[in-house]
Amino acid sequence: MIAQLAGVTKKYGQVTALNDVGLALEGGRVTALLGPNGAGKTTAVKLLLGLTRPSSGTVRLFGGDPSEPWNRRRTGVMLQIAKVPETLTVREHVHLFSSYYPAPMPVDAAIAAAGLTDVADRRFGALSGGQRQRVQFALAICGNPDLLFLDEPTTGMDVQSRRGFWQQVRALASAGRSILLTTHYLEEADALADRVVLLRGGRIVADGTAAEIKSGAASRRVRCVTLLSETEIRSMPGVRSVRRDGVITEILTAEAERVTRDLLMRDASLSGLEVSGAGLEEAFLTLTAAPAREQELATAGGAR
Repeated sequence: MIAQLAGVTKKYGQVTALNDVGLALEGGRVTALLGPNGAGKTTAVKLLLGLTRPSSGTVRLFGGDPSEPWNRRRTGVMLQIAKVPETLTVREHVHLFSSYYPAPMPVDAAIAAAGLTDVADRRFGALSGGQRQRVQFALAICGNPDLLFLDEPTTGMDVQSRRGFWQQVRALASAGRSILLTTHYLEEADALADRVVLLRGGRIVADGTAAEIKSGAASRRVRCVTLLSETEIRSMPGVRSVRRDGVITEILTAEAERVTRDLLMRDASLSGLEVSGAGLEEAFLTLTAAPAREQELATAGGAR
């Protein structure tokens, strides 16, 4: 096992950030750790990095204490809060960080993997926001880590840079690296993750593949133009959530056929009817907004 939280609870005074959480990371897999702000994602990452200690439970990194220097040298970290001196060039930064590790990647290889070859000799302070993010990625991978933590890694990147970043993450996973990804771009988690773990209120409420979580949380999305109110639609059997987007009403349901029949029976003027599969974003919203269904949805993909 690469890294593990076993029955971990973490409290800050009267606030419980994590509550009896179990999470194990395996080699060669990308695990997306998702949840709304305050769900406990940052605390989980800090525990695995040895930056804080659990109130109870066990944390293991490569089978040992996460705070041990040897274990830390086998990890790479890309955090939002990282500060990088602006006067050094990209190459100087990567060269410096590489010196901290026993068997780093060649400097030029790390720079190329991050898509920074053309700006390798430019000072960090002269880079765009997306380029700065890619420097953070280069610093995270330059040590040739076995475990990589990526915290909101593509913030500020344009579409082309984001797609290139995804390719590099997939290549690292294919080479046997274990990757823990936190992101607010649910499309990113859907595209990259072999496994999705969803936290809410310090507890894991879903754990499985993206497909399993989507099917367990809300398997169909119904869109239409209707005179029915949101309250009327919510009262229909099988409806999980309703929202208006201009004149369009969007309904999430696991019983699309039944809901569609009810809509047509209650509103003869209904138009623009579309039924499609729900995405990870819809599943995320359903899981984080429906406490009464927590236990059922948490087991949608099975315990892992």
